[in-house]
Amino acid sequence: MPIRGIRGATTAAENTRAAILAATRELLQALIAANDLREPDIASAYFTVTPDLDAAFPARAARDLGWTSTALLDAQAPHVAGDLPCCIRVLVHWNTDHTQSEIQNIYLREARTLRPDRVKEKSE
Repeated sequence: MPIRGIRGATTAAENTRAAILAATRELLQALIAANDLREPDIASAYFTVTPDLDAAFPARAARDLGWTSTALLDAQAPHVAGDLPCCIRVLVHWNTDHTQSEIQNIYLREARTLRPDRVKEKSE
């Protein structure tokens, strides 16, 4: 079975644990719904946050959703001038027979500006 990457991004309303976890949970739930993800099929997920977010690890939201056997990793994205502030990104590695063109990448909130070519009406 091939492994596919699913991308997603969102923004947190502020640099608080509650805001970071809420935004991440919303993003993961949208990815789950759009792709019919099941935790046993997820090989790993890699989360990054912009340097202005340091109040929580986004992977905690995945654990809270039941991703207890999935390898999860958090990292700080590099500081890049003009980058979208308060941004949370994720790359999910998914064991699936779906083709890459069938995968639904999700961009929510202000992160919709990052990849307008990938924003779907259902991800609003």
